[in-house]
Formats: sequence, structure tokens, C-alpha cells
Amino acid sequence: MQIDLGNLAALALGCTVSAGGGGGDPRIGELMAAEAIERCGPVEVRPLSSFGEAEVIMPCGMIGAPTVMMEKIPHGAEGRIIRETYEKQFGLPVAALMPFELGGLNGVLPVAWAAHAGLPLLDGDLMGRAFPELHMLTPHLSGMSGSPAVITDERRQTIVFDARDNVWLEKLVRNCVAALGGSACGGLYTMTAAEAAGPVIEGTVTRALGIGEALRRDGEDRVAAVARVTPLARLGQGKIIDIERRATGRFVQGSTLIEGHGVDAGRLFRLEFQNENLVLLEDGAPLATVPDVITLLNAHTGHGLVTEETRYGQRVEIVVFPAPAAWTSAAGLAAVGPRAFGYDFDFVPVQVSGG
Repeated sequence: MQIDLGNLAALALGCTVSAGGGGGDPRIGELMAAEAIERCGPVEVRPLSSFGEAEVIMPCGMIGAPTVMMEKIPHGAEGRIIRETYEKQFGLPVAALMPFELGGLNGVLPVAWAAHAGLPLLDGDLMGRAFPELHMLTPHLSGMSGSPAVITDERRQTIVFDARDNVWLEKLVRNCVAALGGSACGGLYTMTAAEAAGPVIEGTVTRALGIGEALRRDGEDRVAAVARVTPLARLGQGKIIDIERRATGRFVQGSTLIEGHGVDAGRLFRLEFQNENLVLLEDGAPLATVPDVITLLNAHTGHGLVTEETRYGQRVEIVVFPAPAAWTSAAGLAAVGPRAFGYDFDFVPVQVSGG
């Protein structure tokens, strides 16, 4: 399978739905990928089984507050700089790139870098959605180190981190990214194909493409169309009546208030986020929480809304996708469950249908 100019928009659209509100607006990444594909040709998408055990896979993407990258735009050479730095570290050529998270901008940006490098894209990622912190990736659950990690900014300033553990890696990289203006691009958890066999959540690129293609079809209920591609739960519909955002230097945090309409008239939902959507509350009680993927869909188009693009007056459908199995394990919930984000309640999976 290839990503070309014919299906790139579907991938970008599917990434906004898969992310749970995070990963950044994909428009910049889509434009960069379109230019790269037009200049260098389509990007091949390959399963993990197609790579030799010793071949090196490089997860990569944007790090920082997605809101910042709406104005602080990458220059396009970040992928090459990160890859060349890794090749010096490992002494081996990088065989393929992969998104470290399949969401928003970060699901599409590696396509641009892969096209320029003439490399394939692995059909998978390390989150199955988007999460706000660098230890919230599946290799962390099995004790794999994210170091050496490489970050670079639009000025081509490049830093290599070798942290004592992944929690320290998150702290060091996040503070450095804040000093660089709030966003940068990076690679971490670079691994061989043999090492990737455990942590990689496979098939997420093709899943995002399938979601995007379903949403681009006219003449049917968009949510029902997505439900035929992947399981989901439809929790409510309404109008955004208030949004509160605050930039902490490390993340964009806040909440969205949604007044129920139609069959949900009289209900009031509160969606809290930290770059990504974390919990959906009604009357103070959780209806859905991380690691399940809570997404707002535009009620008219079915397009997923990233947190920085939500606006007063938007009509939305609230849907939830089940978390990848890795995140519902004891180790996964310790890393990304609601208590990991400071909430005083446990994860209860939403019952889904479809797929």
C-alpha cells in the first residue's frame, strides 16, 4: 500500500479522529507531505513482518504544544537531521520511519520525512492514539529506553539526550522544548525490527486511512460509517458553549463545556484535556476516561476536532474508541490511566459496538 496525493487527505482526516483531540492540527503536516510526495513520489507503507530483524526503525514526530506549531512552522529538514543523527549513533542506516503516535499532525508529518528520505513508513505506531508525555509510549511498559533521543527545531539546533530513565527523558526534553519556543521535532525509542515486535501497535496507519475514507463518502451518517471501520461508542451530541485553555509552558490544558442537543437536550458534558482529551464528565461523574480515545466529531462533516481547533458554537458528536490492549494492562493504566493525570477515579472501559 502507498500513501500518495490521492489518499493523503484521508490519512490526515483519519488521524484527527484517531488522536483523541491531540497530536496537533494535521493541515501543516498534510501540506508538507503533499509537497514531498509531489517532489519525491509516493511513500510505501509496509507491515513490520516485511523488515529484517536487524533493520532499524525510527519513530518520529512533533514534540510540544500543538497550539504553538500553528504559527511556529517546521522548515522541513527536521526528519533528515534526526535520521542522520541516529545513523551516527547506531552506525547503521535507518530502514524505515514510523509515527511515534498516530494522531493529528504526528500521524502525517513522518510521511513528509519518509518521502524526502526515500524510505518506507511502518504501518504502526507506539500509542495507537495520542498522549501528551514521552514515557506514554508502549516501549516504556516493557522497560525499553527512549534514549538516545534527538530533538531539533526550525533553526536546525539539535540536541541528543541520554537520560537515566524515560520519566527523566520526558522532563529534560519537555523543558528544552519549552526553551526552544514550545515545539520542536524529535525521534526516540529507535529500535530494530526484532525489538519492535513487542511494542508496535500494528495496522494503525491503514486504520486511519480507512476512517478517513469512510468520512469522505457522502450520503450517510458519518459516525455510522466510521463504526463500520472500527469499534466505537456514541456518547452524546451537543453544542460547545464554553472553552477554557491555559498554556503551562509544558502543555496546553483546559476544558470544553458541551450543552446537549436533540436526544441529549438537557444534558451538560465537560471534556477535560491536556493536549489530548482526558476525561468526559456529566454531573461530576466520568462517562469516559483515558486510555479510551475520546474524540469530538464535527456534527456536520464528521471530521475530528483537535483541542486547539474547538470553538464556541460548534455542533459536535462525542464518540469514544476503545484503547489498545497495551494501555488497559496494569502497567498501561499506571502510565496513562486517569489516576496518572491526577483524577481520583479508576478506568472503566466504555462499551463499544461496530468495527
